Amino acid sequence: MIQTNDLPVVPLPDSPESGKAAFESLKGLSLDDAMTKIANSMVDFAFKLVIAILVFYVGRFIIRKLYAMVHKLMISRHVDRSLTTFVLSLVRMVLYFILIITIVGIIGLETSSFLAIFASAGVAIGMALSGTLQNFAGGVLILLLKPYKVGDYIEAQGYAGTVSEIQIFHTVINTPDNKRIIIPNGGLSTGSINNYSTENYRRVDWTVCLSYDTDYEAAAAAIKRILLADERVVVQYVEDDMARRGRAAEEALEEAREEAAAHGETLPDDEDLARPTSWWGRLTEPRSHKRKRLAKEVREGVARGNAALPKVDRAPFVGLNEMADSSINLTVRAWTHSSNYWGLYFDMNARFFTELPRLGFSFPFPQLDVHLDSPLSNDK
Repeated sequence: MIQTNDLPVVPLPDSPESGKAAFESLKGLSLDDAMTKIANSMVDFAFKLVIAILVFYVGRFIIRKLYAMVHKLMISRHVDRSLTTFVLSLVRMVLYFILIITIVGIIGLETSSFLAIFASAGVAIGMALSGTLQNFAGGVLILLLKPYKVGDYIEAQGYAGTVSEIQIFHTVINTPDNKRIIIPNGGLSTGSINNYSTENYRRVDWTVCLSYDTDYEAAAAAIKRILLADERVVVQYVEDDMARRGRAAEEALEEAREEAAAHGETLPDDEDLARPTSWWGRLTEPRSHKRKRLAKEVREGVARGNAALPKVDRAPFVGLNEMADSSINLTVRAWTHSSNYWGLYFDMNARFFTELPRLGFSFPFPQLDVHLDSPLSNDK
């Protein structure tokens, strides 16, 4: 009976030189000995392959757990969603690369040679995929400079929508009609981006066309009355509107507390965000408390800076823009909070259409006056 443990193991041919050495080791052996060596090598390779497969599935399980752990940690730390999606994509790629290197080493291939081949291939692939690397660099710049973040409504590269994800190589936006658009980060980092979510207040523009027999002063006054009757319109100064909205929010919170108290419930009071005075208080201050306090200090600093600036008059404006072929075109402008932009725009269109005719103003339509002369008599 042949003892396979006493026979030498033929190494796997992970390179041309080792393969040639393996065939040289078979010279001078009988057919039975050669077949035994080959079978022993195949058994050893199969054993390594089984281990590699097990390591792959175990490693994939560990990667999923680590991915979920990092995701949970970043969510609990309230990390920006843009940075969260980018970091998670990068972590997954790095962990899978480490897993592949580990499996290659278990199978028996030289990892140093594999890394050298990978590096050479990486240079060639990098030259061929220069655009992809540009997208990666663009993604890093977007996360550093933050021209937009997840949840912002932007317009770029001919598309407009809400940013849902910022990945390593591309940004995903959802259009208002719920189309999923994938835009490479390279073009976004070097191109123009219109971010509608950056400013709290925006100006709404309308064009109202009235007939030539319209009393302009009366029409302008009527349009301003319609605008000022809507509480979403800034009366004069944005700062005053912000203060009014703040008071309304405080009153709503107080009403909610009174209603909760009437039902025997209580709402949590606002946290005391004062800066700790003692060194022990600063040392043991919770991270969430510190983050909220810093955010409050930043808001107060911005408010003080805005208060020092001269106020800009944002009252509704009506002006005669154009005397067209069949109408006079009035430009109407009003400021409102960004969250009310489209609601105010469509509501005012409807009010102009229904209320201005009731006030005696008419909307013209293109018309052409044709004058026919009587035919000339032909005297013979």
